[in-house]
Amino acid sequence: MRALIADDEQNLASDLQRRLARLWPELEVVAVVHDGVAAQQALAALVPDVAFLDIRMPGMTGLDAARAAPSNCRVVFVTAFDDHAVEAFEQAAVDYLLKPVSDERLARCVARLKQHSAAAPDELLARLQQLLATPAKPEPLRWLRAQVGQAVRMVAVDEVCYFQSADKYTAVYTRDAELLLRTPLKELLVQLDPGQFWQVHRGTLVNVRQIVAAHHDLLGKASLSLRDRAEKVAVSRSYAHLFRQM
Repeated sequence: MRALIADDEQNLASDLQRRLARLWPELEVVAVVHDGVAAQQALAALVPDVAFLDIRMPGMTGLDAARAAPSNCRVVFVTAFDDHAVEAFEQAAVDYLLKPVSDERLARCVARLKQHSAAAPDELLARLQQLLATPAKPEPLRWLRAQVGQAVRMVAVDEVCYFQSADKYTAVYTRDAELLLRTPLKELLVQLDPGQFWQVHRGTLVNVRQIVAAHHDLLGKASLSLRDRAEKVAVSRSYAHLFRQM
């Protein structure tokens, strides 16, 4: 089996390649590309058996690039955005993975790829109907309202370095402030853009744009350095795979 990986985030593409090598040693990754045009060209030229395609890439979307896939190529879309799921399944995608992808979820995908060349028509129809019946998600949260004394401070979500659970509240850390929201982290999680805020610990969400480097000590524990905060943010073992290539 020969595979193509296309993702504009080079660290994530490398991480996926490494994890696939562990889960599916027989799979040969013939190319790793980082834009939609290169993905389309590689699909046509290399004729892989499997293609792992990000959806939002420079030059061309993964959905458009997938149209160049050979008829027997098994396509898996890997993306931080779930609003293209119906269109992906209309192209007979074998699977649809939401970033960040856990090892368990990736293992299920590999098992599916080994067993099926494509989704059966009845299965595909059932999954489409389920997706269509699911209410559309609202736009990601853009502003936060934090109580500061007798005033309410408006904070742009883009300015947040990370969120941390504080019992029934959520601590918000920006470049120059530490604020407290009356919303639990669990409720806040579903309102944020999953492509921008990654869960790195049971009680911590980090703005990906703030991450400068990941550090690993001799015991295998990981932590993150952020652009606008001096302290390091701990990463639990469950999420350490996201930063093994950093």
